[in-house]
Amino acid sequence: MAGRPYLWSQARTVIAALHDHPAHWRYGYDIARETGLASGTLYPILCRLADRGLLETRWEDDPPSGRPRRHLYQLSAAGSATAVDIATASASTPKSRRRRLVEETG
Repeated sequence: MAGRPYLWSQARTVIAALHDHPAHWRYGYDIARETGLASGTLYPILCRLADRGLLETRWEDDPPSGRPRRHLYQLSAAGSATAVDIATASASTPKSRRRRLVEETG
């Protein structure tokens, strides 16, 4: 995990939610419902994760008539590896040490 940027618990929550459905492209409202994060918190996190190469993003191809296209998100290979690192660290580390351990997870 060394050499990766720090991720706050909310970013780890988003990564975990996306990792639960790795083959599906997900849109922001769907992620917000699952994580309980408000849009003002979620979308900056999604942008930062995409900038760090942890997410792939694209626009929806054919939205239903009358609805604008949605921006879709999916974990990249690096994001999937990070999700596994986070899950492994959480499962094998006492809660008091998790924060320090995840500081290098990204």
